Amino acid sequence: MGRTPIREDIKRRLYAESMGRCMNPNCGVSLFKAEGDIIERAHIRPYCNTLDNSFENLIILCPNCHTNFDKNNAFNVEEVKQWKQIRANELDSFFDTKYASFDELKDKVRPLLMENKTIYENYYLNNNKDLWNKFEPKILVNNKILKKILSDNLNLIQHYRDKQYSNSALISSFLLHIDEFENSRSDKEKNRHVLFPEKINSLFDISPIDDSFIPSVESLELFISQLNREGKFIGISLGCDNPYISILDSGVSSRIYLKDTPRLRQYYSDYNCFRSTSVHLGNLNFALKCINSRNVSFVFSNYNNLREIYVQKNKIVFMYEYCLSRVSLEQLSPMHNSIIVNLHNWNGSSCISREAYDFSREINVTLFDMTGFCKYINGIQ
Repeated sequence: MGRTPIREDIKRRLYAESMGRCMNPNCGVSLFKAEGDIIERAHIRPYCNTLDNSFENLIILCPNCHTNFDKNNAFNVEEVKQWKQIRANELDSFFDTKYASFDELKDKVRPLLMENKTIYENYYLNNNKDLWNKFEPKILVNNKILKKILSDNLNLIQHYRDKQYSNSALISSFLLHIDEFENSRSDKEKNRHVLFPEKINSLFDISPIDDSFIPSVESLELFISQLNREGKFIGISLGCDNPYISILDSGVSSRIYLKDTPRLRQYYSDYNCFRSTSVHLGNLNFALKCINSRNVSFVFSNYNNLREIYVQKNKIVFMYEYCLSRVSLEQLSPMHNSIIVNLHNWNGSSCISREAYDFSREINVTLFDMTGFCKYINGIQ
């Protein structure tokens, strides 16, 4: 009668526990080679005596240490049992680190996520089951390390009470995914309840996502101001389908896409840039797209105030009010011959009050709703 197979979930826990190295602390050889792995599962107390395939009675060893234990009696049972606790202590020792900033955390997390992504895309998505089975243990090992690092540094992750807008909620989902991935069978991926949250790749600057704008233009302006202080700001591209900021990151030019929400949200948190919204970024971008679509050039008054631009030497100020009143216009104190555009178009032409129109003529200011603004831009030669 043959042996009872070791359950897949137990194999996966063993791979994760090993951290990719032989569990003999005096060996510690890497179990992952270019062509796969040299993982061997050894019974601490002989299977023939116990019929015990439990996680507690199994340990991952390299072929040499497995032979020395089983056949050469180089180690006793109690000694080998201790190796599991030693490895758990090593995990705490190696990765129990509190980082000072999210950038430091990202430097440790990003390579592990990148390696997981490469293995998953090259083997699982390409239907190469043999190589997936060989390299999946590496993902389990990386996930074990990721769970430790992230759990110890949750204070660095942007948090918000509404989970929909919270990167810490994204991390919680990822940690649940790690647990389920470790404890589920490899041939039942589709039955997992907590799939890998793709936004994790955005948060750690691996691949951007096309999400929605963080609405506050004021937050974006403050972020640019902070980047300028640090000499990191290069420029901004607005009025297009996928607007972005160009920055210097470790001396290298890179882009932060404004719809890459988790990444931008983390930057806003790190730079303390979250501000209430008076002008919505999506509406501002739409207005600037209207300008670009007519091949009309514009410049910002300055990058710390994206709500004011110049078109053919005419100053245009963007506002966002349900109904632009005379009082709001008085508080704005616009310069003569400037153009005020109310981006709030939910109530159509009623977004500007009659009193505001009357007052605008007194101070020689032009008021537009979005329809009027688009007509104005279309009329520019």
